[in-house]
Amino acid sequence: MSFDRDLLRFVGLCLKSPLCKCGIFIACVVVMRLAFFSSNFDLGNGVLDSSLVSVVYQSSTLSHSEVYSKKSKFLEVPQIVWGLNNQKIAFARACLTARMLNRTLLMPSLSASLFYKEMDLLKPIPFDEIFQFEFFNSACKGFVQLGRYSEVSNITDVIELQKGSGRRWTVEKDLDQLKQFGSHPYDQYEMIKIVGKNPFLWHDHWPVKDYAKIFQCLALDTRISEEADKVVSRIKQIGLDESLKSASLYKNENLMVGQVPYIAVHMRIEKDWMIHCKKLQQRLNVSEICSSKEEIMQRLSNIPYLKTPIPVYLAVADDLLEDNSILSGWAKGLFPFEKKKLGVLDVYKRHPYLIQSAIDYEVCLRSSVFVGNSFSTFSSLVVLERTQRMTALGDKQMCGMDAKWPSYAYNLAGESQGARPWVTNMSDPSLEAISYGSNHIFCS
Repeated sequence: MSFDRDLLRFVGLCLKSPLCKCGIFIACVVVMRLAFFSSNFDLGNGVLDSSLVSVVYQSSTLSHSEVYSKKSKFLEVPQIVWGLNNQKIAFARACLTARMLNRTLLMPSLSASLFYKEMDLLKPIPFDEIFQFEFFNSACKGFVQLGRYSEVSNITDVIELQKGSGRRWTVEKDLDQLKQFGSHPYDQYEMIKIVGKNPFLWHDHWPVKDYAKIFQCLALDTRISEEADKVVSRIKQIGLDESLKSASLYKNENLMVGQVPYIAVHMRIEKDWMIHCKKLQQRLNVSEICSSKEEIMQRLSNIPYLKTPIPVYLAVADDLLEDNSILSGWAKGLFPFEKKKLGVLDVYKRHPYLIQSAIDYEVCLRSSVFVGNSFSTFSSLVVLERTQRMTALGDKQMCGMDAKWPSYAYNLAGESQGARPWVTNMSDPSLEAISYGSNHIFCS
């Protein structure tokens, strides 16, 4: 009895001790684990069932993978610079890079000003001041996504990807680098930060249709599209007034202002363009890049089956224009207007360069007939988007005046010495023809 009392006293004291409690708990866990494993243990040969080992290992691995996959990973790119449509291409290329790396692209900064060499003078402007952030993510869901820096949980969990440069940095090397950063151990970092040159200058690894998907997800901020509405309404109203004065075409018709057709001409005759295109002609040994005002007017007026009278909006960078006579010399039935004559100069002047260009882009995109230069990125992207819209409608006739949204290149001669019909080849394996221009346009 004395022994029993001593044992009970010992157990009582042990239960009051934290160290003893911990020991008892561990012993219980060991016993329970042995009981569990015994059902999967071959007592005859002392070997643990291999299927159990496999299940335990896979469960551990999948658990880690599933937890990791839920953690968002991001890609940061340098500030996007140059002209509006160079910036759109650079942005799309950054999106497609993020898609290849299975990452969310952190919302990049665009450039409100236009300086080609003085990088320190480039005024940054947030992406969502030009385009709609939420619309982009909704339209491109499942393809690529944008993120905000506030979503990054650990800004120190980052690795830099230095983009190569020079002639030795080939397309193949660039692609190998991207594949490398899309795998272990680089895919473990929360953020990859690409440093180096502007994304427009990165090597191109994607077909036109992939870029077109990105462009389709870009919707201008409503404030910018409303400014474009004002310009388009003004063009149509003045166009209707001029048509009524000069012809009987509309006199007996109840034509609404919104129904008035108009031509938009992306008229590249500014001093910076003329310097660029002349150098380009020398380097490429071609003579179909630069066009004078007279050549543009002649080729537009010679477009077969063009219905007149019709207003002609001249999309031109007024600050860089040296020729003040762009409104004179046009053929009968063509009524040319630029910003000042339209009375919309104030609409443009209250905005920085990038927004001015975005307004002009929208005005050109909505035109009944668009005429541009096949070596201009601006013109090329307008034509791409018009082609994309006709393709979505299932239109089979996309060239010439029978098309729903016809486009032409004035730097290339077509039928009757008119501007050549133009649509984008949506099957092109890269964006090179749009990024740098071409005289081999699809309608030819």
